[in-house]
Amino acid sequence: MWVIQTNKSIVEQNREHAEIYLDKVTILQSKFIALHVGLFWGIGRFIIKNEDRITIKTTDKIIFDNLSSNEESSDEFIKNKIFFIKQLIEQRKLKIKYEFIDVAENLSSKLL
Repeated sequence: MWVIQTNKSIVEQNREHAEIYLDKVTILQSKFIALHVGLFWGIGRFIIKNEDRITIKTTDKIIFDNLSSNEESSDEFIKNKIFFIKQLIEQRKLKIKYEFIDVAENLSSKLL
């Protein structure tokens, strides 16, 4: 699940894992899947456009550290997701800022 907030709207999405991932990934891996799919979905729905400025907010310190400081994960699955997330960012020339937030600030927590 994810929330994409723009100046004009808030779009929420809650999805079940695809069958290939269902009950086969860790919670952390699941969060990276959601970030990847949410970014891809936002681009596909034209909510996120080329060269947009985006703030990716997370309540997970590991996600924040892996993305904001290029800290490398020892998990090959997560490395793969990070590669595809960064590829989307580069292809669309997105200007990304990462923010570590408190759970109370998480717009998607009401979807949980």
